[in-house]
Amino acid sequence: MPSIPTATRTTEPPPEEERVSGGRPAWNRWLLRAGQALLAVAVVYFAATKLAGEWSEVRVAAASLSPRWELVAASCFVVLVIYAVLVAVWCVALTGWNARLPYWPAARVWMISNLGKYVPGKVWTIGTMIMMTQKYGISPLAAGGSSVLTTATATVTGFAVVALTGAHVLPIPFDWLLAIWIVGAGLLAVPVVLPRLGTIASRLTGRSIVLPPLHAWVMIRLIAGTALSWCLYGVAFQLLALGLLGHAAGSPLLYIAIFAGSYLIGFLAVFAPGGLVVREGVMVTALATAGFSPGAAVVLAVASRLWLTVLEILPALVFLAIRPGHRPGSVNPEHGAS
Repeated sequence: MPSIPTATRTTEPPPEEERVSGGRPAWNRWLLRAGQALLAVAVVYFAATKLAGEWSEVRVAAASLSPRWELVAASCFVVLVIYAVLVAVWCVALTGWNARLPYWPAARVWMISNLGKYVPGKVWTIGTMIMMTQKYGISPLAAGGSSVLTTATATVTGFAVVALTGAHVLPIPFDWLLAIWIVGAGLLAVPVVLPRLGTIASRLTGRSIVLPPLHAWVMIRLIAGTALSWCLYGVAFQLLALGLLGHAAGSPLLYIAIFAGSYLIGFLAVFAPGGLVVREGVMVTALATAGFSPGAAVVLAVASRLWLTVLEILPALVFLAIRPGHRPGSVNPEHGAS
């Protein structure tokens, strides 16, 4: 496993008034964490209560399972294809920041840093990605900027896909739809706006921050790649349902909407590591609306959590076990430096 650079520790601790995070006093930061923990406990409690009320139906549904492992294996293969697509999408995003990273090192960084989603806060993935890419000559600005841009694009395209495919099982309020289209239009404007944001940031911070002009073709490829990944996730989810339950009524569009919608709502729940419980709650409700029995909906939601968790952890462990070669990427020093 490659060494990850760590920050240099100062010899003297900072003064008490400087111990803040993002301008927040220490007590305020701990109060925020306590609130998040209480909210997480409340979500888990209500989810457990709902599960207990439907336990008899869950037992019946679980007892009647007769898995078709070839279909489960097919769903796993589709998920691995999705990862391949998403790694390629991130590589495209890096080129928008005048940085290059070979595909397999990019896959290693992407899979290992992706485990950060299981830590509350949603920032660990980006932080790990920044540290791991430094050995390849990728600047923190390029690594962090490309990651944020890819995540934002995937989030907006995901909600757009849900709105187009599953309005009857996951109704999205009108103000949410309006926000989606506004943010989507903002993403399309990124190639024009990005350099100007760098100029504004330089004026505010007093540092030279040069953001590269992003080519419109980069944004088009990001939108297309992330939209394709959400559609493939729906196909994989339908294969999983068919393999476990023996039936998967409805079109692939239904499963695209249910999986993408529940995943995104879990992602936006910052207090829940990996969207734990939140994603399952939304998925159970959507599956029940689509006509699944409560027991089958719970079984499929829990199985999908285990299925996706294993498929996220195992590839990362494989990359951790294999010592990477040293093939530094190239960064344009003018735009890629932080």
